[in-house]
Amino acid sequence: MPTAVPPPSVPLAFLVAAAAGLVACGGAWIWARGAAALDPNADAVVVAVHFGVLATLSTGLLGATHQFTPVVTGKPLRSVRLARATFVTWLGASWMLPIGIATRQLGVTAGSGALAGVAVVLLAVNLASPLSARGKGVPVTALRFAVAGAVLTTALGVAFVGDRQGGWFALSGHADLAMGVLGMFGWLGTTYVGVAEKLWPMFMLAHMPAGRRAGHLAAWAVPVGAAALAGGLGWSVPGLAWAGAGLLAAGLAAHLASLWSHVRHRRRKADLHLVFVLTSAAWLPVGAGLALAGTLVLPHRYNLGVALVASAMAAYGGWLLEALVGHAHKVVPFVVWSVLRARGVATGPSGKPLMFADLYDHRWAVATYATTTAGIAALCVGLGASLPAATAAAGLLLAVTGVTVAANLSVRPLRLLPPAAREGAS
Repeated sequence: MPTAVPPPSVPLAFLVAAAAGLVACGGAWIWARGAAALDPNADAVVVAVHFGVLATLSTGLLGATHQFTPVVTGKPLRSVRLARATFVTWLGASWMLPIGIATRQLGVTAGSGALAGVAVVLLAVNLASPLSARGKGVPVTALRFAVAGAVLTTALGVAFVGDRQGGWFALSGHADLAMGVLGMFGWLGTTYVGVAEKLWPMFMLAHMPAGRRAGHLAAWAVPVGAAALAGGLGWSVPGLAWAGAGLLAAGLAAHLASLWSHVRHRRRKADLHLVFVLTSAAWLPVGAGLALAGTLVLPHRYNLGVALVASAMAAYGGWLLEALVGHAHKVVPFVVWSVLRARGVATGPSGKPLMFADLYDHRWAVATYATTTAGIAALCVGLGASLPAATAAAGLLLAVTGVTVAANLSVRPLRLLPPAAREGAS
């Protein structure tokens, strides 16, 4: 591993927590199935959404940010201790907020806002030095925007918590949807756009032609478009909202064009990782279609329009979740392999030299792909058509995914550890 990269325990801690968050998210959707059919803005739905967006997607992508920022810049984090402090504070915030809403404990939600603010400040301070590197291309550009998006989203989130606490914060328009757009695309989506431009060439063995601009366009258009769309929604400025939506759509189209270029120029045969990535990309046009349908229907059939918009946000979340789970099957073995080699493990279960493919069961990986994809699809159907049974099925499938991916990516490596090291790890 390059010397700039943090210890494996840093990204792995975030990814383990993300798997636990997905299990909680699944359970929350089962609990919210009835409320979601009646009102997608109900508190039970807000609980499930925050377990998904904060405890799962944000936590997993924070792990990726801490791992790949030093890789793409060649400069270490300011401090590994700051990274661990970010993990602890973000973990507390991401679980306390939905729990506080579910139990109607205003003090818990207030505490979550404070912890989230601390976590994002720690993140920005820790990444400031490596992200100051120049000439590092699209990934660094996107990650700079992503950190700014994280700060803005968290500021809105703290205001959301304060509004629930005392009703002192108010925006005209759709403040909650503005925060969702900014978080989904300005922070999380932009993070994936940047990280993918590093991971796709590596995992697909894609040698890209010079002068390629799609990734560069995506790194600028996605965060800027998301900010404009969020501003238009938050302050009820339709022109700004539509302009932002158009720019965001152009950025996401450029992201898909970049993916297609990587697929065309890959030297590695099609594998499960490629299936995950392509399925992830497919959720973007699904989400766009649902969002457009909801926007057109909303003035005439309000409840259906809101349901379709909620389904669209589930599809956009599916874009990131499918990518996170798929890339985890590459990234975690890559990180764990270095740990095993450092502990003296040189051979796999077959007696041959240890390979990344030895570190998880590929049949269970296929099953994880099936549960992930089916869970996202069921959630889109359950929210869009107001079907409690579909929403409950989605929750069950997502919970199973969280358990399966965590077990599949940890059991074999733990078995390969020497006995003394295994006792320390447990």
